Amino acid sequence: MTSASALFQGQTPLAVRMRPTSLDEVAGQSHLLRPGSPLVTLAGTDSSASVSAVSVILWGPPGTGKTTLAQAIARSSGRRFVELSAITAGVKDVREVMQEALTQRDLYGQSTILFLDEIHRFTKAQQDALLPGVENGWVVLIAATTENPSFSVISPLLSRSLLLTLRPLGDDDLGALVDRAVTDPRGLADAVVLGDEARAALVRLASGDARRALTALEAAASVAADDASRETSDDDDTDAGDPRPVITGDHIAQAVDRALLRYDRQGDEHYDVISAFIKSIRGSDVDAAIHYLARMIEAGEDPRFIARRLVISAAEDIGLADPQALQIAVAAADAVAFIGMPEGRIPLAEATVYLATTAKSNAAYNAINAAIADVRAGGFGRVPLHLRDAHYPGAKRLGHGKGYIYAHDSDIGIVAQQYLPDELRGTQYYRPTSHGAERDVSARLEKIRRILDGG
Repeated sequence: MTSASALFQGQTPLAVRMRPTSLDEVAGQSHLLRPGSPLVTLAGTDSSASVSAVSVILWGPPGTGKTTLAQAIARSSGRRFVELSAITAGVKDVREVMQEALTQRDLYGQSTILFLDEIHRFTKAQQDALLPGVENGWVVLIAATTENPSFSVISPLLSRSLLLTLRPLGDDDLGALVDRAVTDPRGLADAVVLGDEARAALVRLASGDARRALTALEAAASVAADDASRETSDDDDTDAGDPRPVITGDHIAQAVDRALLRYDRQGDEHYDVISAFIKSIRGSDVDAAIHYLARMIEAGEDPRFIARRLVISAAEDIGLADPQALQIAVAAADAVAFIGMPEGRIPLAEATVYLATTAKSNAAYNAINAAIADVRAGGFGRVPLHLRDAHYPGAKRLGHGKGYIYAHDSDIGIVAQQYLPDELRGTQYYRPTSHGAERDVSARLEKIRRILDGG
């Protein structure tokens, strides 16, 4: 019986061993690998420096094949290949690569592919150092990033490169990748059997990440081999069946304790998930809102950030349709700050459910935005004389406060009086809806405006 130590000892990681050597072996990304596409063209066999090739930026989640594509292109094209990591490389390293690439082009007519992993970690100065080589064609840059290049890559470099977006692998692609890894001599070489339940679990838990799937497969195979070794030593009878270890769903569960959650607190997913969270609350879909809240919590998002967005949502999207909403959101923020996590998830969930299920109005939000727009456009005018401060010496001689009517002297607490500047007289910024408690506000405001206008 094959033991775990015999099967894996001294091996490089399965994900590395199974890295494709050509574009034909790449799983997924079919939208980028059609005949005549930039990547396929770049992988052509003519490595002459006279053959122009566009630089590309590969943007996608981890495990979607960015490094794999770059290395497969380099192997297929025959071009000189240089790899740098933005984690360890500096401006000096980049300039040395550029100079050597220029030398190779001028002396030997050979073009160079520079693969730069995690380009989002480069500073502006480091990215600036790439520009001469990219612009003059000294190198063909293939840069990889998990973060939105619009936020992490300088504009001049973006304009000189082709941005290609990689997608998470589909279930069929992941399944084919796992099957190949089980049988391929570079992989597990048929030393184990992958059960149907285990295969389905691997595909599900990988969440579109090829590296995750292969890493979990390798760990589960080790667990299965260990279990099989123990069973063999405990059983004197010889098993006449297939002697290979069988990977089961239990082995997968031991190797992978939870599904991969795609979420980068500093990147694009951060903004996408919080956007979906707020829009779900606004759209009154409580189940979707709770789902996105769970994703943020599980990804380790700062609970104070979530709480702040709930407070904003209560003011912006609910407003006076339910004045209680803002109080609940603020209370949830205070509770999270007081008790911390993981218990803080409970008041966050309570506030999320309340905000998603209550009446909505953005009337107050629209009102302040419209008023600010007028002020910025210069539409504000002078404060009416009767409303100006009359407490300092000489103010009354200027007419400040003259004619002002004290509202509390009226039996109803409202008097006919102009409050807006002359230039804005009659302007109505706040237009309440008929939703929730704002229905009552709307009826009351209609009477108030009639009295103020002297009607």
